[in-house]
Amino acid sequence: MSGILRTIFFAAVLRPVLTIVLGANVRRRDLLPHKGPAIIVANHNSHLDTLTIMAMFRLKELAHLHPVAAADYFMRSKPMAWFATNIIGIIPVERGGQGGRNPLEACERALDRGDILILFPEGSRGEPEKLSQFKKGIAHLARGRPQTPVHPLFMHGFGKALPKDSFLLVPFNCDIAVGEPLYWNGAVDAFMEALQSRMAELAATLHVAPWD
Repeated sequence: MSGILRTIFFAAVLRPVLTIVLGANVRRRDLLPHKGPAIIVANHNSHLDTLTIMAMFRLKELAHLHPVAAADYFMRSKPMAWFATNIIGIIPVERGGQGGRNPLEACERALDRGDILILFPEGSRGEPEKLSQFKKGIAHLARGRPQTPVHPLFMHGFGKALPKDSFLLVPFNCDIAVGEPLYWNGAVDAFMEALQSRMAELAATLHVAPWD
């Protein structure tokens, strides 16, 4: 039942809204992975980010597409938890881990099943169109699954179309640039440096300087 509801939500509600209101321009869409295991890494300014990325995939692929999201935010109420897990299909992660458990365990299991993950290494939505420092969780996940491609994706405009703590969708020109995949390169700091460099290159293709 949840699969049917997810398909209806994306096909009948989300895609028409995104198309009519935002009309996002996607550059190099062909670089998106359409089978897993794979990881999509994107900057994060708006709740639209997750929904827009998912809407870029074919409906039949939604069952294998899972955003990684903070459990303390999305699981704080039963209605939100139901929507987040059954319609969006999130993998809830405890920030900082709990009781010494590996906080990436559920993500690793999803990759082992051949799923595609969506991660936002900034951790939370920041100032519109400004990149915050990336957290290193993505590097540790890549280290544990070194054969898994990490696809960088830079989004621009969504922080103005639906800013943090706003519920009013504002028409705004939005752009998405998809980059060539990265792979684990043997060291956490080197991987993070390569990822941030690739994100800066993608931002430059959209004439954006997100760290200024």
